[in-house]
Amino acid sequence: MKIIAIGRNYAEHAKELNNPVPGVPVIFMKPDTALLKDNKPFYHPDFSEDIHHEIEIVIKISKEGKHISEQFANNYFEEIALGVDFTARDIQSRHKEKGLPWELAKAFDNSAPISAFVPKAQFADLKNINFKLDVNGGERQTGNTSNMLFSFQYIIAFVSKYITLKKGDLIFTGTPQGVAKVNVGDRLEGYLEDVKMLDFLVK
Repeated sequence: MKIIAIGRNYAEHAKELNNPVPGVPVIFMKPDTALLKDNKPFYHPDFSEDIHHEIEIVIKISKEGKHISEQFANNYFEEIALGVDFTARDIQSRHKEKGLPWELAKAFDNSAPISAFVPKAQFADLKNINFKLDVNGGERQTGNTSNMLFSFQYIIAFVSKYITLKKGDLIFTGTPQGVAKVNVGDRLEGYLEDVKMLDFLVK
């Protein structure tokens, strides 16, 4: 199982970090040790002083595929979830300045909290799904898949040109604007439409 993540897939998020809006998907990866399940607490690492939350919709690949056509990409996932792409923004900024990869900022242990998965059939329109993140009871990030630069189907087709997708692979599909630092003691609650999918503490 591998975790593939899409950066800068919401224009306003790219702008809030002073990044260019991409013309093709920006891809990075996380190891399976990044997963944090069952609403277990996230322990703030001591190597960063600026860990940011990034709430995202996650799709789970349901069968193996390579060179998948966008028109058939819907057949390659059946479930979606909510996830957080924790990012060590201070490390990422230093690496970006030097043109270095992002892995140390993105791929550290427990940097990918994830909810239970639900059938995509529950949603009438995959291009109109609301999701949000509350921190300490206050709304912090809100998103809708209609604002994605690259749709679920396009992402699957694009990635599969380069990397064979296998059953169980996860794709984090990008975060909307509103990312911010988390602190020890924070409570993060994530919602897919009106259903709470994530509820965990930063320790």
